[in-house]
Amino acid sequence: MIPVILSGGSGTRLWPLSRGAYPKQFLPLVSDKTMVQETVLRLEGLEHLKAPIAVCNEVHRFMMAEQLREIDAQPEAIILEPVGKNTAPAVALAALAAKNPDAILLVLPADHVIEDIPAFQQAVIKAGLLAEQGYLVTFGIVPTAAETGYGYIKRSAENIADAYKVAEFVEKPDAVVAKAYVNSGEYYWNSGMFAFKAGRYLEELEKFSPEMLAACRLSFAGALTDVDFVRLNKDAFMQCPSDSIDYAVMEKTDKAVVIPLDAGWNDVGSWSALWDVRKKDCFGNALSGDVIAIDTENSFIHSGNKLVAAIGVQDMIIIETDDAVMIAPKDRVQEVKKIVALLKNDKRAEADLHRKVYRPWGYYDSVDSGERHKTKHIVVKPGAKLSVQKHHHRAEHWVVVKGTAIVSKGDETILLSENESTYIPLGVIHSLENPGVISLEMVEVQSGSYLGEDDIIRFEDKYGRT
Repeated sequence: MIPVILSGGSGTRLWPLSRGAYPKQFLPLVSDKTMVQETVLRLEGLEHLKAPIAVCNEVHRFMMAEQLREIDAQPEAIILEPVGKNTAPAVALAALAAKNPDAILLVLPADHVIEDIPAFQQAVIKAGLLAEQGYLVTFGIVPTAAETGYGYIKRSAENIADAYKVAEFVEKPDAVVAKAYVNSGEYYWNSGMFAFKAGRYLEELEKFSPEMLAACRLSFAGALTDVDFVRLNKDAFMQCPSDSIDYAVMEKTDKAVVIPLDAGWNDVGSWSALWDVRKKDCFGNALSGDVIAIDTENSFIHSGNKLVAAIGVQDMIIIETDDAVMIAPKDRVQEVKKIVALLKNDKRAEADLHRKVYRPWGYYDSVDSGERHKTKHIVVKPGAKLSVQKHHHRAEHWVVVKGTAIVSKGDETILLSENESTYIPLGVIHSLENPGVISLEMVEVQSGSYLGEDDIIRFEDKYGRT
């Protein structure tokens, strides 16, 4: 069995913690591990498990590789989608990467919470046995409420080894219909998790969406392998239709079965959903960070940097980060995505970026900025190196505050230690490297007429960035 980790979501409803360049699956929202890491770790103990295949956006490739490395999970492949085309093509690419048509793919979105790991693993074992028989298995969550935010799966009366033949997939219902679904006992929430043989999935996809499979085959055949990553042929993939597994295959095949799963599942699709799964105090509050709450009940309050004090608050979401504060009633958190849409429309960086921006070599934190200056705190990991580059519109001053730096500028190479500095004039080709065994920390002061991150001309980069 090969775990397939799908990590294409943007998590806009969990803004401002989740952002386009750093979505919720890469955040430690429930434990000290990120959601991607939890997705992999909950498989520990299962037998005959192969290395995972991850499918993610090209922008997130270094985060995916680093977070898997942190938990000692060496992936079979990290497939980079040049554009999002929904889940059906993503799984087709994973099936092609598996190489063995008899390999069972366990398809798992990277942003779910599952509390009862033994129950989940038992369901996975059952799914593996059914997949061996040629079935296409989905996991139906036993509903605990009449939720209108989920799609549903209706089971048939035909029972197959603790599973049921799928009668139909249905869209998100209104409240009245959802209540009828739950009361009938015949419907489950659609979890978006699946198990099937790689070859069987490709056979069904070819039957029901041959143009999709053809585009996936062409893009995969033209892919380039770069260190950890499989870079698809972009032109071929752009021609691929966009569709979910449900629409493309599962609704049409006569081999779909559903396994009921009652394991404390939550897709953490909103702040209220995250409040549901977080530990709470005796007043029903989920508090994170430096928070003082007086006469406050049933609220989620998160402090990222500053003290957050709340008095007389009930059923509210209050989220503070280094560059944004979001406040909303708990019953209106689905509207957070409207804020993100407005930010994108106004071309504001807060839609996609935090003040702290992660790079394959480490990260930088923009601590101050003005019309002609910007100050950054830069941290470079041991052995890492920034690209060889130059800028047309800005000069830079670097001051080392911790560790050691090798700086190349023009024809000169110098070694800087703590409390030493250098100046990079506008237009000079330069690079920065950490030769030490501890992180390099430095303060960078930029000055010039334009200070945007797109004023970088790269000549060489060890991470394959253009």
